Amino acid sequence: MNKKNIFGTLVVAAMAAMTMTSCDKSKSQTDDKPVATQTASTDTKVAFVEVDSIMSQYKFCKDYSLILQKKGQNIQNTLAQKQQALEAAAANFQQKVQQNAYTREQAQQIQMSLQKQNNDLQALNQRLSSEFQAETEKYNNALRDSIQHFLAVYNKDKKYSLILSKAGDNILYADKTHDITNEVVAGLNKAYKQAPKEAKAADTKKK
Repeated sequence: MNKKNIFGTLVVAAMAAMTMTSCDKSKSQTDDKPVATQTASTDTKVAFVEVDSIMSQYKFCKDYSLILQKKGQNIQNTLAQKQQALEAAAANFQQKVQQNAYTREQAQQIQMSLQKQNNDLQALNQRLSSEFQAETEKYNNALRDSIQHFLAVYNKDKKYSLILSKAGDNILYADKTHDITNEVVAGLNKAYKQAPKEAKAADTKKK
């Protein structure tokens, strides 16, 4: 899971006005026309949020990260146990074959059974991996939605034109006076704390 790809970076394109004048060499007089000028707005308010701080301080992230970590560990344990049991059964089969403990028909049946167990294990691996990927995607979507919803409410009073995400060096320079990370993290945690307990309980049961 790539935690730093939650927001897309917004780019503001600058507009330039170009004027052209023409002169007629056959005339001794020139007509001067006023040129309309436009001044760029200086009222643009920009702020940024440190993504790393949200990942480490937003309680929703910490809670759900633990859920995913436990879920992933359970999947690994389940697959490892079945893999070890299959390998032990295969080793025992090979030993018995060398000891001529099976008839040809018995050996074929056991070999087919081991192959089926292996196929079932691969299918289980694929199913659990898909479920874990879907759970992770669900978490990422919920995280993005919670942040975007909070910022929409937060910005009604702040009136920022742009709120950027700062992750690593994706922003080469940022004046700390535009850093609203602490406000955003505090607001997110407050909203998460006030969320219905039923929703949190449902998420916790999915570990």
